[in-house]
Amino acid sequence: MTDDIIKNLGPLAAMVGTWGGEKGTDAAPSPDRGKQDTNYLEQIILEPLGPINNHEQTLYGLRYSRAVWKSETQEPFHEDLGYWLWDSKEKQVMRAFIVPRGVAINAGGTVEPDAKTFTLTADVGSETYGICSNKFLDREFKTVKFEMKVYFHDENSFSYEEDTHLQIKGQSEIFHHIDKNTLNKLEMDVSTYDEVKKNI
Repeated sequence: MTDDIIKNLGPLAAMVGTWGGEKGTDAAPSPDRGKQDTNYLEQIILEPLGPINNHEQTLYGLRYSRAVWKSETQEPFHEDLGYWLWDSKEKQVMRAFIVPRGVAINAGGTVEPDAKTFTLTADVGSETYGICSNKFLDREFKTVKFEMKVYFHDENSFSYEEDTHLQIKGQSEIFHHIDKNTLNKLEMDVSTYDEVKKNI
């Protein structure tokens, strides 16, 4: 059954599995609302699922969870979970996910089935690929746009770059919260910084 799902995943087929990366960089707002850079390690688990039928629409996808650690810490400083989805008829890739800060994003884009790179976007106020934040974040650190680029290198490696556009209260310019990393396929699912580090 899993092999049948993977055959229908289009560009997402290359992402099935457990992935880890130790060279992540995060440019985020600092406590004084300036900028701080953080190096990180992460693990992403992507499991095939489908078919998902919305009347005439059929989707296949990946159920995913992601954890991110600062160097040598045992507790993740960031997590998110959700779904990557593929609509073959419309040639749409979607990443629908939530972050436990009170943010939900549904990003998408038009992608060819054999694409080796693609871009997904979401905009605040959009009724399709949009962004929803809690009241505090909407007031103080409003996410107005999300962009993600994915690059496949080979069957065992891919990279991404995320640019979360923040409108920070009291600042006229948009803050670009940028995360990027290169991920390598792992042999197993692990749950701590030390285990991920050992298996990359």
